[in-house]
Amino acid sequence: MKTAIYPGSFDPPTLGHLDIVERAARLFDRVIVAIGYNSTKDGFLSVEQREEALRACCEPFANVEVASFQGLLVNYCHERGAKAIVRGLRAVSDFDFEFQISIANRRLAPDIDTIMLMTKWEYSYISSTIVREIAKLGGDYGQFVPPEVCAVVDRALSR
Repeated sequence: MKTAIYPGSFDPPTLGHLDIVERAARLFDRVIVAIGYNSTKDGFLSVEQREEALRACCEPFANVEVASFQGLLVNYCHERGAKAIVRGLRAVSDFDFEFQISIANRRLAPDIDTIMLMTKWEYSYISSTIVREIAKLGGDYGQFVPPEVCAVVDRALSR
């Protein structure tokens, strides 16, 4: 079974993230959407809220699971038996950062490959940062995220 991990902060998950999940699910037998946990950083949504939103979004994909992890991504890949890391690219500007990370991961774990998928052009300008700002300022962020995410974000904003 070919397992891939799609890591990220997903704070909040966007339509671009879901596009990458859907396409990775067609390429691999199993895809683990893995929320990286950073105890030194407060997120907009808690890790639990991000897991809730992602599980709801990924429900249609039988071969996709959602989890969270701490520590080095390559160690998590080994723990879960993954041989590939999936990363999404929105624009050329993303490539430089992703390239550096993939080379470092390759040095740490030569048995794990990084697969970069370009998101659909209509999602290329969407980022979690933009969605957070629009949501915090009371704008219509719903056009950038799956409906399941709106419910979680709305609850987070009402607190």
